[in-house]
Order: sequence, then C-alpha cells, then structure tokens
Amino acid sequence: MKDYETLPPVVVDRGEGARLFGVDGKTYIDIVGSWWCNLLGHCNPHINNAIKRQLDSLEHVIFAHFSHPPAIEYAERLCAVLPAGLCKLHFSDNGSSAVECALKMSFQYQAQMGKPRKQRFMCLSEGYHGETIGALSVGAMDVFTGVFKPLLVDSIRIPAPDCYRCPYGQERASCACPCLDAARAVFERHADECCALIAEPLLQGAAGMRIYPEEYLRGLRALCDNYDVLFIADEIATGFGRTGELFACARAGISPDLMCLSKSITGGYLPFSVLAVTQPIYDAFYADYSARRAFLHSHTFSGNPLGCAAALAVLDLLLNGRDGAAPALQTARGNAVWLHETLQSALGGHPHVGEIRAINLINAIELVADKRAKTPFPPARRTGRQIYKKALELGLLLRPLGDVLYFNPPLNTERSILAEAAALCKQSIETGIQW
Repeated sequence: MKDYETLPPVVVDRGEGARLFGVDGKTYIDIVGSWWCNLLGHCNPHINNAIKRQLDSLEHVIFAHFSHPPAIEYAERLCAVLPAGLCKLHFSDNGSSAVECALKMSFQYQAQMGKPRKQRFMCLSEGYHGETIGALSVGAMDVFTGVFKPLLVDSIRIPAPDCYRCPYGQERASCACPCLDAARAVFERHADECCALIAEPLLQGAAGMRIYPEEYLRGLRALCDNYDVLFIADEIATGFGRTGELFACARAGISPDLMCLSKSITGGYLPFSVLAVTQPIYDAFYADYSARRAFLHSHTFSGNPLGCAAALAVLDLLLNGRDGAAPALQTARGNAVWLHETLQSALGGHPHVGEIRAINLINAIELVADKRAKTPFPPARRTGRQIYKKALELGLLLRPLGDVLYFNPPLNTERSILAEAAALCKQSIETGIQW
C-alpha cells in the first residue's frame, strides 16, 4: 500500500473493448485482460444485453432444491463442449472456491471408494491455485504462502518444468520431457497416500506465464491413471479460449477427472465458477440420505442467474459470433501468430529480453540482466515495476509478474490495437528504466 504514496491508483470511469478510460480523461489499453478475466472486451454489447434481459426476470434464487432456466441451459451447453467424460457440474462463485470444492470432493471421493489412506495432494512447484487456505496449500509460491505455512495442509510438490531455464539443457522445439522423470519418482514414493494431483494445464500463470509442453501434461495424466490418483485441471486462467482451444486440456488431447473453471467464464463481468466432474465421481456421492455420502458444500451465490446469463453470452460469442462478427475463438487463432511475430520483431533483439514465449494470444516477455546466461535482475531493483509505471504514462496497462511482462488481451481485440500495444510496450521497455 505504501507504493500508492508515489503512484496513486488509477480511477476508471468506463471501458469499451480493450480500452479503459480514467476519470481524468486518460485512456489505457487493457492488454492484460484485467487479471486475465476480460475475455471479450469491456462493456461488450451482447453480454450487456444478456444480463439486462435476465435482470428483468430474476436476479437470484436459492440454488438448493430450486433452479432456473439460465442455469439449466448453461449446464447443458457447457457439458456439450467440455473434454470427454466431464458431465456433472458444481456451481460456485470464484476460482478459489472451485479449487476448494475440487480438493474436498477428491478427498471425500477416495474415502468413500474405500481408500481412506489417500489423504494428501500433489501439485507442481511454482503453481498457483488461489488465496483460500486449501488453495494456498496446493500452491507453491512463497510470496503468497510463506507467512501462512503454519495454517496450510502439507502437500507434495513435483518440480515443475521450466522450459526457459531447462535444467536438462533441452530446447522447446525438440524437448522429450525428461522432467517427467521427477514426477514419476514422486508418484512412486507418494501415490499411495495421495488422493489427487492439481495442475494448471500448459500454462503456469502467476509463475510468470511459464508454458510447458503438451507431452508433459499427457505424462501427468498417464501417471494419475497408473497410480490411481485423481487429476484436477485448474483451468481457471486457461479456459475459454485463452490457449487457442476452448480448454487447454484439449490441446494435449487429455481429459481430467475434475476441472475448475472461472475468470473468463462470464467474460469478466460477474463472480462465477464451475467445477466439472466425471460420472464415476458423481456416482460416489449418489446414495440415500441415510448413507451420509452427500457432498455438503455450497455457496450463497452458486448458480446465480445473472452469472449464468453472462456465461451463456460468452459461449455464444466464443463459438458462434454475433452481428456478423466471426467467433472470437477463431479471431484469436487468426491473430495469435501475427501478434507473436510482431512482438518478436519489436523486442526479440533487445539485450535484456531473454525470451518471448507464447500460447495463442498470451505472450510473456521475460526480462533478464544477462541474456546469454539468462541471469535475472535483482528483485530489489523492481525492473518490471519501473516499466509498468512508464507504460501507464504512455496509456498501456502492462502489469508485470515480477520481471515478466505479458499480453493476455481480450480474444476479439483488433490488430490495430494489438499493434499499438506492442509499440507502447517497446517504448516502455526502452525508456522506462536505465539499463
């Protein structure tokens, strides 16, 4: 909070598409998608109208023994496009809650399947899954978890792939995933006491937009199958087209046992989340009341009708398009290679840009002190923050993850705006700090 003494918060008056307008009249390009959830632009007319229509009929209702048409329609439409096998949904109101739900459900599932020893969780190092106690317990970034460690569940960490600083000397284009050997060793030692593994598929967001190979994700799925460990895919940041497919798991051709969805699910409009699970998991909780097998977990705003209406509108725009516009998923795929080439051309040769990695429209620019040695800047220098401040002056919201700058724009952002953002990013890096 002390930083605000020298850099006061930006007060936003309105938004339109990829742009934000401050109360002082200044304009900013929201190239980070407002913490990755603004999927289809601010004040999108189709989503606006869907929420307005719903508001005139029902704003909220208890989601226990009651339901409503938007929830029913959304469940049907979402299940039709989920990875194979995911067919039952549990509604909640934010990403951390979906993760908590997945952890509790997998724990109870194993107990009710006669495996009470399976009580622990596996996760990847550098992972991030939310801020609640359970979610922090399966996270592995000390900046978030350090002070709370006495409160946390003791999870088992697997060394995550780091393809930029690969300890095995592999290159992205030809990697055979030797890092899977570390995962196999962890499974061999601990699988008999673990109920589930949770992972962010293909992209570890908070870790600095680390992108890892599809083969590694397939390897994790196979290990879970071989050792009777449930696989929880945390698609909160990667779902709904962010990686070029509707879900990141689809890029690798795998399907999880449980999948957490939030952030972009309503286009960034309303707090909303879903946990999707398979039929066998659902069946483990299906019994007479006297059996005491039910999953007792609920939230006041579960299945909120306004959230369902927004989520339905998002699916429309992603998959079908509206008013003559192409489906947003198609638009993003068409712009992805072009945006990466634009950023490579503008910044790839900079002596302090170590790597520009990309998956669909997500591009991560890793800043380094020494490009050849891949040496990071001293954290106390706050290099990324200095560039962030310069970008704000220039009209670009470029919020870094440490010294990793990233683009994660709305999927339907026009090329002209992406090009403008790339030019402003270059200017920010060149002028934002004394190298």
